[in-house]
Amino acid sequence: MPIYDIAGLKVNMINPKGRTKKQAQPYLADNQDENQHIDIVIDVDEKRVLRAMEEHPELVQDDWEYMLTGSDFYTELLRFNGILLHSSCIVLDGVAYAFSADSGTGKSTHTQLWLKHFGDRAHMLNDDKPAIRLIGDKVYACGTPWSGKYDYSSPEIAELAGICFLERSEENWIRKADTGKAVFNIFSQTVRKLNAERMDRLFDVLEQIFAKVPLYEFGCNISDDAVMVSYNAMKK
Repeated sequence: MPIYDIAGLKVNMINPKGRTKKQAQPYLADNQDENQHIDIVIDVDEKRVLRAMEEHPELVQDDWEYMLTGSDFYTELLRFNGILLHSSCIVLDGVAYAFSADSGTGKSTHTQLWLKHFGDRAHMLNDDKPAIRLIGDKVYACGTPWSGKYDYSSPEIAELAGICFLERSEENWIRKADTGKAVFNIFSQTVRKLNAERMDRLFDVLEQIFAKVPLYEFGCNISDDAVMVSYNAMKK
């Protein structure tokens, strides 16, 4: 029963296998003492995986184990002032910047432009499913083992400068996001199927995050200018 350090939390994952085990390897805690305090326990049994496969047979068992362990982690993360945000999150000069959008909109394409523009100053934190967490009085983006199809993730925590809700545009522009619209955008890009208690908790966490992190709407094309428009508005 290995213990992992994920998003500043001690996570006990019961018998991880395949892709889950491989992606979690960089997050293994130095201290594997089973008597230490554990924040989150993840135990996805085979019956649950097989039920999921019956509903969606196009995905294999390894895929479902990976997705269900991630779903359990992000659901439990709400207890620790954290949320999942479907986004491509990059770290530049030690500070994190998150770009969120529906799949296929171009968020990963945009962060790849950041990597090209800034070179060694920048690296990917998580390309699809970073954890956003309030720790103390600051909000941080956290790498997790659960990421996109290319499995780009890094086991680190970086203060979050801002969240950009990205859309395609022929011209590059950026503006502060309307809070009501931002709530809708977040709900479409985070965990779903929550019970009433957890839904209330999600609202509480979002309120705290929104009070501390700037939110932006960003229209962009695929150009170096798009990088500078977003960076100059968000830089910290």
